[in-house]
Amino acid sequence: MNPEATNNEYRDRHARTGAIKHKARELGFHKVGIVPAVALEAEREHLEAWFANGFHANMNWMRRDDNAVKRRTDPREIFPAARSVIVVALNYFTAHEHDENNQTHGKLSRYAWGDDYHDVVGEKLRALLAWVSDNFAGAAGKVCCDIQPMMDKAWAVRAGLGWIGKHANVITRDYGSWVFLGELITNLELGPDTHTESDHCGSCRLCIEACPTGAIVADRVVDARQCISYQTIESRDETLPDDIAQNQSGWLYGCDICQDVCPWNRFEKPTTEERFTPRANETALELAQVLAWTHEEYAARFRKSAIKRAKLSGLQRNARALSETRTK
Repeated sequence: MNPEATNNEYRDRHARTGAIKHKARELGFHKVGIVPAVALEAEREHLEAWFANGFHANMNWMRRDDNAVKRRTDPREIFPAARSVIVVALNYFTAHEHDENNQTHGKLSRYAWGDDYHDVVGEKLRALLAWVSDNFAGAAGKVCCDIQPMMDKAWAVRAGLGWIGKHANVITRDYGSWVFLGELITNLELGPDTHTESDHCGSCRLCIEACPTGAIVADRVVDARQCISYQTIESRDETLPDDIAQNQSGWLYGCDICQDVCPWNRFEKPTTEERFTPRANETALELAQVLAWTHEEYAARFRKSAIKRAKLSGLQRNARALSETRTK
């Protein structure tokens, strides 16, 4: 082995790593970490147990075949040439609030107030990939932003961006849990981050105790069947389960209760990304308006919005449940 060649490669790898992190921050990402593209063994066991308990509810697309878990826990299944995973976080907190006393409106989850984060984060990651490809010979990669089968939260923890809170969201010391996550898998050999954030939840159980439907069934384990966010966004059932409808707590789309009560969110800071500002300054929607929308009006209103995930039928189902509960 040539020591000089080894030292040169180390310096080159270090320089590549620093340049990529600098570019990621320049593009607007608030946190960035890099780790080797290896299989997630412990995380795979936890995922398999979550599936086995039926906690994924009707999200059968998450495990549609025998290789689904392997794809979700090994980035080389997504990008065979993978050597490194660049993990990013983008703060989405804006200083707007809900009117908890408004009985004519239904609340929207904070993550859906502005433009669809898939578009915003994906655009920035694609720009990072283009820059990496232009600046490092032979560089290639794959952008991942929730749509791809990556365990975003697990990679964020591996990369030292934060830890998994008891509500099963990633918490950062800098921005609390109001962050979107994404990855760029690359064939470049990069210098890995070795620091991981300790669990700073301690004995706090505020998120568990605040959940009105008991969806947090154990530390860091959420049963989607009992989760207001799942039932008001992902579920395609014609009606909400009675125990969800009776404890909907004013939520029309999603739910932020477990994050709202988290003490770490006192470190929240307004984002620098203007596209996350609430559209039309709305953090809630009038239920009567939602129930009266046509498909054309709905499509125009939520173009490039995460709210389109629920479909008009889902939003109207949620609005009916809220209206019926409030009139009883």
